[in-house]
Amino acid sequence: MSLTRSILRLAAPLPKIEGFRRYLFIGPHPDDIEIGAGATAAKLATAGKQVAFLICMDGRFGLDFAPPGTSPEALAAIRRAEAAASAEALGVRDVFFLDLCDGGFYEPSALRDGIARTIGQFQPDMIFAPDPCVGSECHIDHLNVGRAAMQLAFFAPFREIMARYGAKSAPVQAISLYMTARPTRFVGIRGYLSKQLDALFLCHKSQFPSDGDEARSISLYLKLRAADFGIRSLLGLAEGFRVLGRMHMHCLPEANIKK
Repeated sequence: MSLTRSILRLAAPLPKIEGFRRYLFIGPHPDDIEIGAGATAAKLATAGKQVAFLICMDGRFGLDFAPPGTSPEALAAIRRAEAAASAEALGVRDVFFLDLCDGGFYEPSALRDGIARTIGQFQPDMIFAPDPCVGSECHIDHLNVGRAAMQLAFFAPFREIMARYGAKSAPVQAISLYMTARPTRFVGIRGYLSKQLDALFLCHKSQFPSDGDEARSISLYLKLRAADFGIRSLLGLAEGFRVLGRMHMHCLPEANIKK
């Protein structure tokens, strides 16, 4: 490790995820938050933190397991109801929807401005979003949401900039990126993994039929991921995130390192 990186770790330690009061979890589609950070959301809500979900796209094209003849519009309504039920199962009562068309069929400015307005409305201290800097990610919605969230995490406190997006400023202090290959902070989730799995597979039935291979594969993946992150962090079971505080978000390439 370089001397500069060592100094940075002392001068600007990474924020502790559980040290804030208000959290906004941003998901590209219904079910993404649950897969990427559902156990952490449940833990924070149980601890009495203020937690909200923002679902950006309507998921209308996830028709693989829908009943024959289901229209994209009908599926979008089903998935919205599933997302609300899943959030409730995790202890999250505030759920926002942008209802943008799945598959990248929207203007990037509409996505950015919608996220900005929700940030201004909810006033989070920390934002969660998918990591857009993952070489294997091919879904344009995940990439767009992650990039927009990172941009807004930095600009959120700037009143004049947020006003250009039609939004209020907000005291965002950090962003936690889920579905990341480079976690720098971990949250122990012993006792919350089961809540994550129940919310995902009991609520999002249009995507994960209980007798389908996808449900079994995702369940196994989440269990193994929790065990792997738990070993790395000595927390037993854990979820991992790439965390950036305000000092790490701008002009500090050395911040892109593991803990």
